[in-house]
Amino acid sequence: MADYGHDLLFGTFITPQNAEPQAPVALARLSERAGLDLVTFQDHPYQSAFLDTWTLLSYVAASTERVKISGNVINLPLRPPVLLARQAASLDLLSGGRFELGLGAGAFWDAIEAMGGPRRSPAEAVASLSEAIDVIRATWAADERGGIFTDGAHYRIRGAKRGPEPAHDVAIWLGVLGPRMLRLTGQKADGWLPSLPYLKPGDLQRGNAIIDNAAVAAGRDPREVRRLLNITADKATVADLLPLARSDGVSVFILSSDDPRAIQAFGEEVAPALREAVARERQAAGMPSGQVMRGPKALALRRDGIAYDALPAALRATAIEPGDRAYPRVRSTYLRSGSPGLVLRPGTATEVAEALAFARQQQVPLAVRSGGHGISGRSTNDGGIVIDLRRLNSIDVTGTSVRVGPGATWGHVAQALAPFGLAMSSGDFGDVGVGGLATAGGIGFLNRKFGLTIDHVTAAEVVLADGRIVRADASENPDLFWALRGAGANVGIVTTFELAAYPLGDVVVAQMIYDATEPAGLLERWGKLVEAAPRELTSFLYVSAGRPGSPPVAQATTVWADDDTDAAVSALTPLLSAGAVLGQQVQLLPYAAVLAPHDAPHYGGQADPLFSNGFAMHLTSELTEGVAAGLASGAAFLVAIRAVGGAVNDLDPHATAYAHRHQNFNVSSVGANPQRFRRHWDQLRPALDGLYLSFETDRRPERLADAFPDKTLTRLRELKARYDPQNVFDQNFPVTADARKMPLFTEL
Repeated sequence: MADYGHDLLFGTFITPQNAEPQAPVALARLSERAGLDLVTFQDHPYQSAFLDTWTLLSYVAASTERVKISGNVINLPLRPPVLLARQAASLDLLSGGRFELGLGAGAFWDAIEAMGGPRRSPAEAVASLSEAIDVIRATWAADERGGIFTDGAHYRIRGAKRGPEPAHDVAIWLGVLGPRMLRLTGQKADGWLPSLPYLKPGDLQRGNAIIDNAAVAAGRDPREVRRLLNITADKATVADLLPLARSDGVSVFILSSDDPRAIQAFGEEVAPALREAVARERQAAGMPSGQVMRGPKALALRRDGIAYDALPAALRATAIEPGDRAYPRVRSTYLRSGSPGLVLRPGTATEVAEALAFARQQQVPLAVRSGGHGISGRSTNDGGIVIDLRRLNSIDVTGTSVRVGPGATWGHVAQALAPFGLAMSSGDFGDVGVGGLATAGGIGFLNRKFGLTIDHVTAAEVVLADGRIVRADASENPDLFWALRGAGANVGIVTTFELAAYPLGDVVVAQMIYDATEPAGLLERWGKLVEAAPRELTSFLYVSAGRPGSPPVAQATTVWADDDTDAAVSALTPLLSAGAVLGQQVQLLPYAAVLAPHDAPHYGGQADPLFSNGFAMHLTSELTEGVAAGLASGAAFLVAIRAVGGAVNDLDPHATAYAHRHQNFNVSSVGANPQRFRRHWDQLRPALDGLYLSFETDRRPERLADAFPDKTLTRLRELKARYDPQNVFDQNFPVTADARKMPLFTEL
């Protein structure tokens, strides 16, 4: 018995013929409609009757939505490994993580030589394939420093650049036979992909034994290597395939056929029946099904306090542990490095509830992450569990209403709204996640005209601490709805937001660079001009401290929330008098271009910068001189002042848990030395009024009082006692039900 416990997958092996070039594409679409998981094509570039496989794979990826795609198998001798790795990663990115790399060492050597490729002996083929796997994985390791250098017998790489990184952990499946190739499969590959017609009786068992022994010798678990099999239509019955699954460990069956009826029957009849039969036999044998296989090295990196083997089945396939290759992509946030023991990536509200229930049973910290751009670092941790919501990233627009998942980013929301002539104020950078900003407030480039993001949230679906999934809006759970808008991280995990967007097309964007040699006067003059400007104008001013040979400068990014260029020029011109202007640029742009998404990976590593902030009605001389002193002393090296006021202040301060509805500015800065930075901000606080949660890393108890006025905080404590009495959500300026039980805070 050699059932390795993988979930079963089913696919097709389609001839890439070019006589009717749309025919293989149509069969790929049929494979998807029939419920199959995988579509593959052979790669024989020397065959003039075939389409180029890479071009076909790309076309099929664009023509389908769900099914995975792969070569069966890609011809290594005619495809240099660095180029091959980039092709694979690019297709994986473009397809949304749907590419897997079936790879072969080569055959038909006369034809390969005729195309300029190398002829290799069996030993050379093994060595070249081994070297290529290393080069491919090195190319995908975009987070590692430096270029790629290898001095192999077949591939000599001299500083090739790394990247791009694939969208998911692309598997490398080897289509090989022979003991040396099988040993290589056990040592380095993620799967073995032979073809049943070319196997003799006993070959699968003998091959599995060689692979298993090689895997163990390499410090791997044999279950890390999937067993795939190309089959013909005459062998595509449950009676034929069940022994292959249970006795020979095959978990991916790929039907070699161009017959639409055979493909449809395989997907709609054979696949579900075989899944049911295998599940029934596994259950009778007490064997778990659908396990994610990790080897000894990965298991050794697990952290204490987490019952990994008790993870619910629905979360296993997408969970990421410290030993997984995908871990560097999920461990950290935008600025801060993290080392969580487990990252859970639910895809539905029900799975979020399961993830939360599992996390509550563990003896480790819990963090919740939407986009991962939060500057505080509270969406990661050391040794704990992170519930990462980035798979909940749907954006659906109906009229002026938009339903958005917390894992979407605001740049993508802006792009989705633009075709409808709609917009939503949402921060000042496209990669900011929806979940964090839409529960904290949402200070953005349109807020003086249209208000905060939370002012346009009309409803939310929320997973509560006890696992219940509820709706919150003005009529259903209105108290919860109140808390979610300004203190949402304290009362639940939002899994869907409903927002009311508003009409907006092009906007006028101005960039002005000022001499900031005397920052106090510049800030005070700029503040008065912004306060006097029409509501359509929202301006953010960023001031950097000078360095040797580089004098201090300030940059104002100002958005006029309309396409009336004459009115914009009239409103923008006074800002030129705020200080000595070193440069300026004005553009008419779609708002979606102002907030364009970058989809940058988060690797942290920014030495844990410190952030503090406060609100102010006016930029008084007392305040601006204090800010300037911080820059001059080095306590702060960057200051950001964001205009609020206008429509933000139209709401009653008690209408949401965000109660700062009379101030006109938010002042924040960044520092590196905790003692100097804290002392600087303690001196600034008397000139400030309130605090914005998203721009703060000082978690001393008094900051909670700055963030929430007394009446607001009292109501929040009452709601905390009702919705989260055990303080499960304690990572983001936690509000406790009892004021006497304030948590101990640490500087992040």
